[in-house]
Amino acid sequence: MEKKYLQRRRVCRFCTEKIKDIDYKEIQILKGFITERGKIIPMRISGNCAGHQRQLTTAIKRARNIAFLAFAEER
Repeated sequence: MEKKYLQRRRVCRFCTEKIKDIDYKEIQILKGFITERGKIIPMRISGNCAGHQRQLTTAIKRARNIAFLAFAEER
C-alpha cells in the first residue's frame, strides 16, 4: 500500500493579518519573500493569494529601484 500524502493548504499571510496594502517601505516583510539569490518567492510556495502576490511583487520591485532592497546578494 502506498501512503497518501495530504498536503495542507497554505493560507495567505496578509489576508490572515488583514493587511490591505503592502508598502515598499516595509523592508523586513519584503525580505521574507525573497530568496538568498534575490528572486521573488512564487505564489505556490509562499501561499499568498493572487492579489497580495501582485502587490508584493510591485512593492519589491519599487524597493529595488529606490535601493531599499538589493537586486542580488553579494557573494
